[in-house]
Amino acid sequence: MMKKTIQNLCLGVILLFLYAPILVLAVYSFTDSTMIGSIRHFSLENYKVLFTTPELREMITGTLILALVVSALSSVLGTLGAIGAFYSKRSRKRAIHLMNQIPVVNADVVTGFSVCILMIVFLQLPKDTYLPLVIGLTSLCTPFVYLSVIPKLKQMDPQTYEAALDLGCTSQRALRKVIIPQILPGIVSGFMMSVTLTLDDYFISTYTKPAVFDTISTYVVNATKGAQTQIKTALWALSTLIFICVVLAVTYINLSAKSEDAR
Repeated sequence: MMKKTIQNLCLGVILLFLYAPILVLAVYSFTDSTMIGSIRHFSLENYKVLFTTPELREMITGTLILALVVSALSSVLGTLGAIGAFYSKRSRKRAIHLMNQIPVVNADVVTGFSVCILMIVFLQLPKDTYLPLVIGLTSLCTPFVYLSVIPKLKQMDPQTYEAALDLGCTSQRALRKVIIPQILPGIVSGFMMSVTLTLDDYFISTYTKPAVFDTISTYVVNATKGAQTQIKTALWALSTLIFICVVLAVTYINLSAKSEDAR
């Protein structure tokens, strides 16, 4: 009994450590306070500013479009890479796993500098193009999609694919009808992780984005250096909304996975 109580207490402390700062930020987003420390009155002014300021609306819309494009590309590349590695010989599989791990542990600043030098200096692309930004973020997100799909491939019954081929399916049709449906939860998880990474990344976005474009991360960093107080507090509301969306998405994915397991 005492052991279980200590375990629950430790778990509670960890959860409090993780979520208390976010909850405090969420509370302040519903106030008219201009700084953390004192709550005067509750208000929806921050959310009004967030959705009525053209600059903020354009920044959020542009970042969401970028996140969806990057996540779609990363999901395709990461899924194909995982399937290719899974059905490769052992030596090639190990080499692919190793190459996939390097971008995961590599510093984002290295990727940002590398893509910037390659695209703008060597290939001499225009500085107002979005291609370096998309390529840089896709190279960041693709390995995480790979890591999400590989466990689903290992859980899959390999005889199902072989049976589909024996029954007359082509390899492409068997891929679409047999493999993809079984690994779809891993693909969705990788897609959601790619969206989060794109919204969160700062270094790659800073070094590869056009000068006229800001992602949420670069805008927030620049806003804290001298923007109007009204804009700063509106970003509290933006952070709260992002957190709520992430919680809802994770909850939906977990409930969907449980319902599939129940079947």
